[in-house]
Amino acid sequence: MSTASISYDDVVAWLKLAAGRLAEAKAYLTELDSAIGDADHGINMDRGFQAVLAELPSIPAGDVGGLMKAAGKRLMSTTGGASGPLYWGYFTKFGATTVGKAEIDFPEFVAGLEAGIADIQARGKAESGDKTMLDALLPALDALRAGRDRGDAPADALAAAVAAAEQGMLATIPLVARKGRASYLGERSAGHQDPGATSSHLLLKAMADTFFKA
Repeated sequence: MSTASISYDDVVAWLKLAAGRLAEAKAYLTELDSAIGDADHGINMDRGFQAVLAELPSIPAGDVGGLMKAAGKRLMSTTGGASGPLYWGYFTKFGATTVGKAEIDFPEFVAGLEAGIADIQARGKAESGDKTMLDALLPALDALRAGRDRGDAPADALAAAVAAAEQGMLATIPLVARKGRASYLGERSAGHQDPGATSSHLLLKAMADTFFKA
């Protein structure tokens, strides 16, 4: 039976796991980005999340929202590229919905994701099918909401969200990019998996492997 809440320590554990997996995937993400971008996505994501890890000891404990906002600020200053402002907005908006809370329940978690993803969409002016990180995030959010509305166990709903994100990530391969650096390539962007959707899937998978566990 999964637990029904996410604690401050759970979020720290997620950040550590995500940072490790992004470090492992750095070369792969950069390879994906070399085909349709600036060949720096893996490098930027790894640098940003390693900087967050270094910041953790100085962040006051016990405040999920404060932790998310601090992480977003650090990502903004270190990630670089297009991802920095997007992840700053995501973490900041998620943090704003959970500030002052030592733990959050499943509906609060979904609300935080909704706020963060809505900010990414507003900043990037992108939609599903544009070959961006939203092609992973939006299907994941839809699956998460559906699980919440059905009354699924949080762990099951999050697992379904990760599966939807993976499908969305793979669905970027045949797409022609309409946003970001890849859009400059036009039809040549087809046939390549989007690196932003890939790193987004990795982050969600790390959530599923951390949150709502027994």
